[in-house]
Amino acid sequence: MTTTKQPAGTGPARGTAGRQGDQVRSDLWVAIEPRAAGGIALELESKVAPYYGEALGTQIEALLGRLGVTDARVEVKDYGALPFVISARIEAAARRAGMHGGDARPERTVALAPESPRDRLRRSRLYVPGVEPKFMVNAGLYGADGVIFDLEDSVHPDEKDGARLIVRNALRTLDLGNAERMVRVNQLPLGLADLDEIVPENPDVILIPKVEAAEQVVAVDKRITAIQARHASTRRVWLMPILESALGIENAFAIAIATPAICALTIGLEDYTADLGVVKTAGGEESLYARLRIVNAARAAGIQPIDSVYGDVADTPGLTAWARRSRGLGFVGMGCVHPRQVPVVHEAFAPSAPEIEKARAIVAAFEEATRKGLAVVSLGAKMIDPPVVLRARKLVAEARAMGLLAETPAKAEEAR
Repeated sequence: MTTTKQPAGTGPARGTAGRQGDQVRSDLWVAIEPRAAGGIALELESKVAPYYGEALGTQIEALLGRLGVTDARVEVKDYGALPFVISARIEAAARRAGMHGGDARPERTVALAPESPRDRLRRSRLYVPGVEPKFMVNAGLYGADGVIFDLEDSVHPDEKDGARLIVRNALRTLDLGNAERMVRVNQLPLGLADLDEIVPENPDVILIPKVEAAEQVVAVDKRITAIQARHASTRRVWLMPILESALGIENAFAIAIATPAICALTIGLEDYTADLGVVKTAGGEESLYARLRIVNAARAAGIQPIDSVYGDVADTPGLTAWARRSRGLGFVGMGCVHPRQVPVVHEAFAPSAPEIEKARAIVAAFEEATRKGLAVVSLGAKMIDPPVVLRARKLVAEARAMGLLAETPAKAEEAR
């Protein structure tokens, strides 16, 4: 993408948006240049022109009309873009040409799911670049607990405004199934501008990158509240700060309790290890302190600790080992950079059948002792302390949420 504007006083501006080329799919490229009069002069190339060319031309002209663009030369190269992408690209080009005066949001086509519980299952969150429509369309099919439309690291600085519009439109039109609808905004203060477009589309979770102080999270929370007030919305939008520096890690607990809107705390290891001046390794020894701080701060604040991503998509054994260690440290989930990582992460974060069986037996023993009015709870020859029972209850609830708990009684319960 390139955006070209003439110097002031030398003629009309020309705005472009999107991508073009043989490898492009599910996208389009558009150039808009205002002219003094004569209406819309549209030049359209499309792979589907023989079938949908006329309808596509009509859609483009209607979008321009909604944006207040009445006199312009418009060049479009279509590579099978869906309507939500066409709308975003046309609007981005019009804005870059200085001709934006209306609203081209597509009609909302997905019903909102109920609000996400603060402690919902968040084993996996799948990152999807905010400038890649071809990855967005099927993002909900891979079974991730959350899908993150990313406006930060995966988006070139020149594309931030265009990505914002694509993600906005995607939230209005794409069905993500049971996945939480998440958006990672940009580092503040740019991320506040992202919120103006994103929050009205009712995301479930906003991820805030490179957080180093509680005040940054409070600023995001206040901005969301103000936007929702303008739109008469009371829907809960959760926050997930990402700590990516030594300073952020040292302030982990203050950040975790910055606002009741926080549902989880996570870490970005690429930036964190770069800040330390060390190499990120497969074993993660160099980040162990930081990850334990995340777990401790999150648990102390009553929110979920969530680990970073594992960047080597081809290394499935490495991902499995990392995810299992993460669960052992106390994390409840982690990020995924490719759909193939989702089932691996889910398996690694699931309690094993023996773990589930033991937890159910502990809970059954506790409930039996309670019914009998016994002060001492035992399972076999072992005494059971209250913290053990609490941990067992949590594991049983976790297994049930993952669909791993059979409805038939546990063997230990049957044996009573």
